[in-house]
Amino acid sequence: MIRVALPTTASAIPRSISTSPGETISKNHEEEVKRVWRKADAVCFDVDSTVCQDEGIDELAAYLGVGEAVANVTRTAMNGNARFRDALAARLQVMKPNHEQLEQFVNISKPKLTVGIRELVSRLHARGTHVYLVSGGFRRLILPVAELLGIEKSRIYANEILFDKFGKYHGFDTSELTSDSGSKETGKPAVIALLKKMYNYKTVVMVGDGATDVEASPPADAFIGFGGNVIREGVKARAKWYVTDFDVLRKDLDHDESDIDDE
Repeated sequence: MIRVALPTTASAIPRSISTSPGETISKNHEEEVKRVWRKADAVCFDVDSTVCQDEGIDELAAYLGVGEAVANVTRTAMNGNARFRDALAARLQVMKPNHEQLEQFVNISKPKLTVGIRELVSRLHARGTHVYLVSGGFRRLILPVAELLGIEKSRIYANEILFDKFGKYHGFDTSELTSDSGSKETGKPAVIALLKKMYNYKTVVMVGDGATDVEASPPADAFIGFGGNVIREGVKARAKWYVTDFDVLRKDLDHDESDIDDE
């Protein structure tokens, strides 16, 4: 079942993108994104509610017995227009997972991959396209996801929970680019800019369900909105190409290759 989520406040939508409520994205714009998609050197996927069906931080909070409390903190942070880093800190302060609890959760939890993501990633790999997981979630929760998808650990950009020498919660690494958002110098835009600089990628595509994914383009050459698990209307309105099934993306790659074969 696909959930429909409405933004709690206007701040949930990146301000750098201006689209009037009545504006419709033209077919030409969709075709433009498809052309970029077909020639991408690298594709960056969001994880929570995109590659995976659920939200990792919510699942961990539920395991720790503070699911509702964390949800309340999230709502309060959004209503107060809190920056991403402050909201993350507030949620972690309620959870305070120790190292043992985190490892136990990872060991008993199996990633709930979104239908079609295995086949899509496999298809991208077969084409020689580099695939990255770029998330505001936690690296330790994403590692098993990357393993299932055959994605190298070095291609994960996510947040790191810190522990003291006794294994007790000791905050999170604020030097991680994904520990904040809201500007081109932090979050997913900064990750993509770094990847382009490091590897000289000419074409990078961001795929995701949320506002922080939208704001990644630019520097990403295209953004594809994904609503297979939850539909966020603000994101859908701003995506030039919006899909609810990963098979649509995979089949478009196959279609592109069949056109090449016919030439």
